[in-house]
Amino acid sequence: MKFGVVVFPGSNCDHDALYATSKNVGADSVEIWHKDTNIPSDVSCVILPGGFSFGDYLRCGSIASFSPIMKEVIEFANNGGYVIGICNGFQILTESGLLPGTLLKNESLNFVCKDVNLRVENTNSIFTKGLETGSVLRIPVAHGEGNYYADEETINRLETNNQIIFRYSDSEGNITKDVNPNGAINNIAGICNENGNVLGMMPHPERYSDEMLGCNDGVGIFNSILKYIKN
Repeated sequence: MKFGVVVFPGSNCDHDALYATSKNVGADSVEIWHKDTNIPSDVSCVILPGGFSFGDYLRCGSIASFSPIMKEVIEFANNGGYVIGICNGFQILTESGLLPGTLLKNESLNFVCKDVNLRVENTNSIFTKGLETGSVLRIPVAHGEGNYYADEETINRLETNNQIIFRYSDSEGNITKDVNPNGAINNIAGICNENGNVLGMMPHPERYSDEMLGCNDGVGIFNSILKYIKN
């Protein structure tokens, strides 16, 4: 399979995603410019990387959601293609309507940049099938607007449909307010769509995918995609 990493003006984790998928995982991986009007036919999974697309003017991810490539990404996802949005990519997914809810300013109103723990909630997803339910990953966050919010009906639907993929936890997997870095409702760190082929997450697995960095907990997500997506 092949990963396609979309590059927006202001992306700063595109090369991290390319390195994680090509060097750490050993998959084919290519850049896709935001003005492109097609996704290469051999791409099985599109990555919307972290960064500050278009300088985070208006709302984070709002301008990027109107880039020409997003029309193709939406069609790709609606046809069953796999998409993962990381940090700013998660914001773009909510702005484009591929995922429900929105990302608000952090509860502290401060930019948060640190390691957090994530409890894996759902391993039925292609993105986590290679992981264990209840296992804990150490992954860094770096965002000012990572506070996931949706109305009560949407949250209930996400919970009922098992669409919550990751929650912020402590190192033992306990879910508490103290370990929530941004105030996200129900400690939500990552969700998928109803069909399970679109994932949005605020933490950065691509930044912890190499043992040289002192932690490679994030590589399991990319390995899972590589192993379980059938071309």
